[in-house]
Amino acid sequence: MTLIIIIITCLISILAFSNKELFYRFQLNSYQVYHKKEILRMISHGFLHADWLHLIINMIVLYSFGNAVEKYFHYYFKYPVLYFILFYFLAIIISSLLSVFKQKDNHLYNTVGASGAVSAIVFASIFFNPWQKIYFYGIIGLPGVVLGILYLIYSYYMSKKSKDNINHDAHFIGAVFGFIFPLIIDINLIKIFTSQITSF
Repeated sequence: MTLIIIIITCLISILAFSNKELFYRFQLNSYQVYHKKEILRMISHGFLHADWLHLIINMIVLYSFGNAVEKYFHYYFKYPVLYFILFYFLAIIISSLLSVFKQKDNHLYNTVGASGAVSAIVFASIFFNPWQKIYFYGIIGLPGVVLGILYLIYSYYMSKKSKDNINHDAHFIGAVFGFIFPLIIDINLIKIFTSQITSF
């Protein structure tokens, strides 16, 4: 399923690179979503990307962690494919909610990308295997739970600072959602996480 999502995202993003009308019609514009009820944008923006670098980075991370999360879902859940699809689409929507409300009166605010959903995938992986090393820029290896905490702190700080063009709110909320989604499906999975944490 991860590979299918990657293929669909790449096809839509590449098409939108050369079709600005498509890009503007389906990007997340908080004003249009809130005031004109263009709800589809809350999903469609997750399949658009600003440029090649944005697309490639998101898809590499999605591929790297998505396959692992699918395996965890197959092991712990009765309907793994259904839950994975639900998880991914909910992550796109939920990670964009704060941006919609914060920027609802700003008709110039737009955002695109799968980053919120990708953050959710990474943090779901951390939930199931918190001590597995994640290599930052492929060089510095840190346990997932440690990198996860640093990532949340960084995203929160950058959201408050608001000096770049990155939707740090989506990163933060997506990450938190990714961590709690398995517990929404089965609260007993908290035992898996705590046993992993205490096994260090």
